[in-house]
Order: sequence, then C-alpha cells, then structure tokens
Amino acid sequence: MKFLKKVFAWISRVIGWINQSIAAIGIAGGVALAFYNVVARYVFGSSLTWAGELTVYLFLWSAFFGAAYCFKEDAHIAVTILLEKLSPRVAKALMLFSHFVTFIYLAAVSWYGYQYLLLTIDLDERSIDLDIPMWIPYSVIPVSFAFAAWRVAEKFIEIWHTPAEEVVRHSEAEMILAELEEAAPEELVRRVEKKTGGML
Repeated sequence: MKFLKKVFAWISRVIGWINQSIAAIGIAGGVALAFYNVVARYVFGSSLTWAGELTVYLFLWSAFFGAAYCFKEDAHIAVTILLEKLSPRVAKALMLFSHFVTFIYLAAVSWYGYQYLLLTIDLDERSIDLDIPMWIPYSVIPVSFAFAAWRVAEKFIEIWHTPAEEVVRHSEAEMILAELEEAAPEELVRRVEKKTGGML
C-alpha cells in the first residue's frame, strides 16, 4: 500500500511538472514569437510565414495544460453558495457527484480525442504553414484532458476520505478576513494591496 502511494505521488508530481512546464513555455514562447513577428513585419518589412500558426499552437497548449494544472490548485471557478447552505453530508455527496461527473466528461473527451488522433495519423493530415503532422498539435486534447481527469480523480479520493464537516470550507471572503486578522500591520497592507490589485 505504501509503495502504491509513493507511485501515485510520483505520478502526480510528474504530471504537475509537465502541466506547469508546458503552460509556462507555451505562453512565454507564444508571446515572444508573436512579438518578434510583429516587429519583423512592421520594422523590417518581412515576417515568418509559419509564426502565426505556431503561436496559435503554443497558446492552445499553454491554455489546455494550464487548465489541467488548475484542477490541482482548485483554481477553477466554483459556485459554493448552495453547498454552504446544505448540511455537511449532503454537501459532501454533491461534491463527490460533481467530481465524478467531471471525471467522466474529461476521460471521455480524452478517449475520443485519442480516437480522432488515430484518424489524423491514418489520413496523414499536415499543417499548412509548418508542414508538420497534425497529430502533434492535436495530441494536446487527449493528453491534457487525461491529466485533468487524473487531478479530478485525486480530488474525488481526497473528498471521499475527508470528514463531511471539513469538506465545505469557509467562503473565500471569510478565509481572506481570517488571514488578515492574523497578519501584522505591514503584512496586512501588503496582503490588501495584493488581494485588491493595488486599488486600495
């Protein structure tokens, strides 16, 4: 059992590293390439014909793998007002159900994305500007959705083993206030500026 836990923990770390790396490299590479191409076009009168296509692929990969990583950090938008009004047991059951449905959806998209990938390979479809096999950019769908499904499965297991009273935590506003109450005055100002984006 301990060995399996270590294996799953290692897989989780690897998936997290892949998600973060691709998301960071994709957004950085896409921005840099788009900036270079704009400068080359308007300053030097010549641009890379394939840059636009590659920029789109980089942004897509960054977005999909970034979204997969957000499942680990609970960074996706969630409306919890209903859960906070229900009893802990019912709230836990609803959260388990929602995670189960989410897992089925992500796994299905990953599976059918893989099937489409095989079709693309059989048809030998290639991109217009880069002239690369289209299964390369299309592979973002089965891989990123499989990673996201893994994360949701992890959350499902975590919720399953968490006591019902602890599943639904305080609202975000309450958590922020609790953090601010514990902070020193200077730290309080810094956190307020961070939370409000410097608007206060």
